[in-house]
Amino acid sequence: MVLSTQPPKGTQDWYPEEYRIRNYIFQTRRRVCQSFWYEEYLWPLVESAAIWQAKSGEDVGWSELTRLTDRDGNISELALRPEMTPSVTRMVAARYPQLPKPIRWFSIANFYRNERPQRGRNREFWQLNVDLFGETGERGLLEILQLAMELMIAFQPPKDSWSLALNHRGLINAVLDSLDIDSSRQTDVVRTMDKFHKLDSKTFDDILVGYGLSAKQAHSIRNFLVCENVERVIEQFPSVADHVAVMELQQTIDDLKKLDYSDVVRFDASLMRGFDYYDGVVFEVFDHHPDNNRALFGGGCYDGLADIFGVKDSISAVGFAPGDETMKLFLESRWLLDQANQQEEKYYIPLLDEGLFDKVQVVARDMREENKIVATGLKTQRLGKAFEQAEKQWYSHVVMVWEDETKIKDLRTGQEEILD
Repeated sequence: MVLSTQPPKGTQDWYPEEYRIRNYIFQTRRRVCQSFWYEEYLWPLVESAAIWQAKSGEDVGWSELTRLTDRDGNISELALRPEMTPSVTRMVAARYPQLPKPIRWFSIANFYRNERPQRGRNREFWQLNVDLFGETGERGLLEILQLAMELMIAFQPPKDSWSLALNHRGLINAVLDSLDIDSSRQTDVVRTMDKFHKLDSKTFDDILVGYGLSAKQAHSIRNFLVCENVERVIEQFPSVADHVAVMELQQTIDDLKKLDYSDVVRFDASLMRGFDYYDGVVFEVFDHHPDNNRALFGGGCYDGLADIFGVKDSISAVGFAPGDETMKLFLESRWLLDQANQQEEKYYIPLLDEGLFDKVQVVARDMREENKIVATGLKTQRLGKAFEQAEKQWYSHVVMVWEDETKIKDLRTGQEEILD
C-alpha cells in the first residue's frame, strides 16, 4: 500500500518558508503582548469536554468538538481543545485567591475544530489568546482594546485597511427585553442574530418566527441590526436610553477616540460573538480588503464564566483570540509578508575553495559566539552562485572567506567591508 503524502484534510504542513511567515506573526504578537507586560502560559492539549459544552455554544461546544476514545474504544470525557477561554478560566479559578491582580496572561497554541475547512478557516489552527482577569470596569477593557489594536498596528498596515467594531451583550439583551421576547428564547434568538449577514430577510424572519416571535418582533430585530450608531439605537428603542450597557459602550468608544483610535473604531449592532459566555462589551477586528472582507478576530467581557467551576464570586475577565490564517491572508493581500523574511540578520559563508573549509568553520564559530545567525557552504561554489543562493534564501549578508582576506557584503545595501 502506498500512503498519501498529503496532510489530513483541514490541516497544513508548514515547510520552512511557510513556518518563517507564521513565526513572524507569532513573534510580532509575542513582542506586543510583552510590551504590555502580559505573561505567557500554556495548558494541556486535551480537556474535559464538559467545560466547552457548558458555555461555548452549540457549534464549538458540540458539533465541532473532537472527542477522544478510551483504550476500550468508548467515547471518553476528554476532547481536543477547540478554543482557549474556558481552559484559562479554569486555571485562574484554581488559584485565583493567590494570584497577584490584575492577571495579565497570553498564550500561542494550536487548536482543533471538526468543521468544514474553508478559506481562512482550517480544522487545525493556531491562535494568540490574550486575557485580563481581576480588573473590573472600563480600564481593564480599555487596556485589552488598546492591545488588540496595537497588535494590528505592529504589522504596519495601510490606512483604512481594518477597523475595530464594538457592541454590548447587555444592549442586545435590553433590546430583546424591550420587545417582550421571553428570556428562555433569547439565547436562540441571539444565535440567529449572529447569522444575520449570512441569511436573506425571509429566512431570517422565518427562523425567528419558528422560535415563537411575531413577524413584528422579527422586523424590529432586523431594524436594530442595521443601526449605524448608538444614537440610532436609542431613537429606535427609547427604553434602552438609560441602560448601563449603553453608557458603558458609549464611554468605551469615547475613551478610544481620546487615545487617537478614532479612524478605526466603530459601532456595529449586528456584532454578537457566538460564544454564550460573553456578558459585556464584545468586539471584532475587521479586514476591509475586498478579497478578504471578514472578521480577523474578536473577543469581549466574560465575567460570569468562572461560575461553571464553582467560584462563588464572579471573576472579572476580558480577552480576545486572533488566529494565524486570517492574519496571513491580511498581510498577503497587502504585500506585507516580505517583513517575515527580513526580520533578522542572517549570514551565509560560501565555501569558495576546498582548502578553505577549516577557515570557514572558524569564522562561522567566531560569528556565532557573537550571537549571529550563520550558515556555511558544505560544498565548493563559485561566488556568483553563492550570491544567487543567498538571495533566494533571504540572507542579509554574504561573508567571503579567502586565504588572505575576509570580506562581508550587505545584500540589502550593497555595501562591502573587509573584516579583520
